[in-house]
Amino acid sequence: MLKSTTIPRKRLDSISPSKQELDKVSINLKSHNLLNQLLRENPDLDEIMKISKNEFEALERVKTWIMRVLNKSPEALEFYKKDAANQKGLESIKWSDYASIRLLDYINNAGRGFEDLNLRGETAINNPIKMVWLAAKHGTGGAKPYFFEDMIYLFRQLNGKSNRQLPTKIMIKKWMDRWPSGLDTRIVQLREKNKERILRIIIARIESGEISSRSFNFKPGLSPYEKYSTAIKWWDESRFHINFAIRSPNLLNEMLEYSLDPSTMKTLKNAENEGIPFFINPYYLSLINLKVPGFAIGADLAIRDYVIYSKQLVEEFGNIVAWEKEDKVEPGKPNAAGWLLPTQNNVHRRYPEVAILIPDTVGRACGGLCQSCQRMYDFQNGHLNFNLKNLQPNKSWPEKLKCLMDYFENDSQLRDILITGGDALMSSDKSLHEILEAIYEMAIRKQKANESRKEGEKYAEIVRVRLGTRLPVYIPQRITDDLVKILATFKSKASKIGIKQFFIQTHFISPLEVTPEAREGIRKLIAAGWTVTNQQVLTSASSRRGHTAKLRNTLNKIGVLGYYTFSTKGYMENQHNFATNARAVQEQVEEKVIGLLPENFYSKFLQSPFTVENMVKNIEKIMYSADLPFLSTDRNILNLPGIGKSLSFRVIGITRYGRRILEFDHDANRRHSPIINKMGKVVIIESKSISEYLNDLEEMGEDVSEYASIWGYSIGKTEPRMPIYEYPEYGFKITSNFTNLKSDSLN
Repeated sequence: MLKSTTIPRKRLDSISPSKQELDKVSINLKSHNLLNQLLRENPDLDEIMKISKNEFEALERVKTWIMRVLNKSPEALEFYKKDAANQKGLESIKWSDYASIRLLDYINNAGRGFEDLNLRGETAINNPIKMVWLAAKHGTGGAKPYFFEDMIYLFRQLNGKSNRQLPTKIMIKKWMDRWPSGLDTRIVQLREKNKERILRIIIARIESGEISSRSFNFKPGLSPYEKYSTAIKWWDESRFHINFAIRSPNLLNEMLEYSLDPSTMKTLKNAENEGIPFFINPYYLSLINLKVPGFAIGADLAIRDYVIYSKQLVEEFGNIVAWEKEDKVEPGKPNAAGWLLPTQNNVHRRYPEVAILIPDTVGRACGGLCQSCQRMYDFQNGHLNFNLKNLQPNKSWPEKLKCLMDYFENDSQLRDILITGGDALMSSDKSLHEILEAIYEMAIRKQKANESRKEGEKYAEIVRVRLGTRLPVYIPQRITDDLVKILATFKSKASKIGIKQFFIQTHFISPLEVTPEAREGIRKLIAAGWTVTNQQVLTSASSRRGHTAKLRNTLNKIGVLGYYTFSTKGYMENQHNFATNARAVQEQVEEKVIGLLPENFYSKFLQSPFTVENMVKNIEKIMYSADLPFLSTDRNILNLPGIGKSLSFRVIGITRYGRRILEFDHDANRRHSPIINKMGKVVIIESKSISEYLNDLEEMGEDVSEYASIWGYSIGKTEPRMPIYEYPEYGFKITSNFTNLKSDSLN
């Protein structure tokens, strides 16, 4: 949660000199022109700025004016006063009401200071009306053009000059058709050429002695054809892709036929010098195309932006602040959510029902490093890395695993364990089997202990086990028959003791990642009886119109259900990939809506996990019966820099750079740690203005007029979870008491 302070008006003169100096900074010529346009389009605002002697008068006059407007809309007035983004209230207000509410929120939060971690802790003072008054009266205030552009669209929304036109289903399908999938025959052929190019470079480097491997080497006397035939077989082994992962910018550029431009190479070499891990495996690299036909130009940008680091990331590395505060743990002290944890680095916890288990195995690593990784803070501090030999389980791991299971067993509310890392499937079959067996035995002990507890005093029992992995995307070759056997065996025996839900949560971000290899890997996981769900990260490139809708459609076809669509988190290090929360709401309201499942299908859909092996046909039947192009089972949310996930927010301010200030409520659809009653709301300052985001889209070849309504989305609402993701009911009443929660942290 960002630190915020309310600065009383009487104390405005006591702000640090640097803030006072900003009031005297002249606005540039473009800002002047945009200001004049704003005042010309809004005579009432122009008059207020002219007659107001100071910013206080300007604030009061604007507030009086907007309140008169809002009083004409009783539903919007009630919504504004209740200060809540509930579904019924949100649906009752008009498009122009959004603007009235935002202006009043701006005024009510005028003078508040926020620690802007995009600017390494610099305090940002929220006072947009004052900035307009300073600019109009004195030509000062330092507001940038992005600020004035946002204000122009805000007042156009207020006065009805900017109306929202929701896209039709036909239009959304046209947007979806822009994006090919990795199952497209033409794309498959391109990837085969990429694969051949990469393998020939690896063969040449093995021959020259530049790279070597005990597991992958050529017998003496093999012809070039025989070597290539051998390498083709290697490609089907996950160890090959780990062994020959690209770890340097120069090798990456060679693999891409020296197609990276000089500025990109400079950034990548700077990243290498700063110590940012570099790890791109051959399979995933083969998804990036060089000579792209017209139908696929720009389609792989989401993939490129995941593995090719940005200038902002390199500049911030070393100064990155932990985004999720509950991930910071000191021995013996509760985390930010109030939970006491058994070890410092093995359990992450936010919610009462859920614990994230990070093993001391290779599962602490990944099959590649995503630029937007929430763990970049840990990479920066050396807690995560790609020194895979050093991540092999040591002698103390079995003892620590027992300690972790004791912790889970004696927790009164825990019912859901998510094994991740890193990546759960990076663990060896042996390590993963041991972890699952430990969970199975612990679940039995927890049930046994409940037999002696009274009704209302019983502990929650384990009903859900999840694996978090990106390997179906990064290295689908990891999904072997042996792995499938381990998963199927665990589900079979765990089901008999009452564990009902088995989820594998993966991270496809682009339909181009859904390849024949990925499809086969998913087929095997489903055959093992596990429900596969997806958590997409809504980056700039993946947020383009129709892109996420096409991803949902493509994943549904191979039996994968959407779980979350995450807004990009992090501060300035993620600016390149950041898609504003307004875009997340726009996607939710304008595109995802055509895949919403009618409630009369819920009961049928709830049966899907119990016939997982037929998931492809289950999804196909429901889509056909409900006439849907895809199933919108995911929720658009942001992982808050506080506790939990939410998309319930209001825009309460804007910086002079045009970056919006959002105040979030917690997700009202689920239980939280009691500490949220102490924390209150969570405030973030976005790392990019709406203007900058649209400029990025334009650079990608997008027609930004298709995104025109984005300016108006200043209120968000967290969607309820689909029933398929709710926990099953117990046949007994559990205790309301919390264990492993430090009570004095809640006082």
